[in-house]
Amino acid sequence: MKIDLTETTSSKINAALVQARRDIGTPAIGMVLTLVIVTDEENAYDALKSANDASHEHPSRIVVVVKRVSRSPRSRRDARLDAEVRVGADAGSGETVVLRLHGELVDHAQSVVLPLLLPDAPVVVWWPEGAPADLAGDPLGALGQRRITDTYSSEHPIEALGGRAEAYAPGDTDLSWTRITPWRSMLAAALDQQCLSVISATVEGEDENPSCELLAMWLADRLGVPVHRALSGGPGLTAVRLETKDGSIVLDRADGALATLCMPGQPDRAVALKRRDTAELLAEELRRLDPDSTYEASLKFGVARLEATPPAPAGKAAPAKDAPAKEAPASAGDAAPAPKPAAKPAAKKAPAK
Repeated sequence: MKIDLTETTSSKINAALVQARRDIGTPAIGMVLTLVIVTDEENAYDALKSANDASHEHPSRIVVVVKRVSRSPRSRRDARLDAEVRVGADAGSGETVVLRLHGELVDHAQSVVLPLLLPDAPVVVWWPEGAPADLAGDPLGALGQRRITDTYSSEHPIEALGGRAEAYAPGDTDLSWTRITPWRSMLAAALDQQCLSVISATVEGEDENPSCELLAMWLADRLGVPVHRALSGGPGLTAVRLETKDGSIVLDRADGALATLCMPGQPDRAVALKRRDTAELLAEELRRLDPDSTYEASLKFGVARLEATPPAPAGKAAPAKDAPAKEAPASAGDAAPAPKPAAKPAAKKAPAK
């Protein structure tokens, strides 16, 4: 069921929700949270579709905030709220309210959203694109216990990661971090099976891919070893190599669907590691509403500390920034003899008095 409301108010929207539930015969509310989506008209459809798919796992009231840009000075002064209420089959497993804000109301979206939040239920705010620099300081972000962004959609994703680290507040998270959950689980399980000490690591993936940087920062923070970033043709994250004294632990995914795990002393095995869509990523983030301390530590490790070793093409190790041009011989037997001091030969040639 869909109900269109033009030039309406929050109280009229709440009344329409109650009436719609009665009309379809489901007056009881079985929703567990409120998901606020802040987006524009261009991305509203895709974001709402992903949220509806995720609502099958997390029944919720979805409030979509679409800020309509006014072109003329007069329209910018006129505040107007249009809404669309959806319940039943048109709203996944919960309820959906699409708000279109016009004029001065764009700068006061929180006053419209606040009366529509479910009582005594957590609030999650999601920006599919165009997230503010300070999520917790944003008026809409301040309403949520969790705030979800996606730096992959930014024009400069790596710079966006630095901004997220500077303005981090407990409850912030990013879908670029959610994308590497299967990678982190697989690598942690591999190290649990192999009692080996990792001495270095390499992460291969596309350039300007924040998931690759986050995985590299996670490894560097948790293992305390040098982690190099190598470039590949993708798609996305393609391989991780953990170097140990007994050999390499390699997780390689060349096609974006099936990966190969190689460990010393064990046969290679194929593991499912497909690239997930936005609905799956969103559903995973809605499973936890507490601050993610692991994400915080990895994010604050800093991309600049990884850039001490410049990125290299896949298959070529990146030399350390402070490495000398020529390395010393590996064994003492191959070492070149030390040159004699210049003062001694000069003393032998001098005639005796």
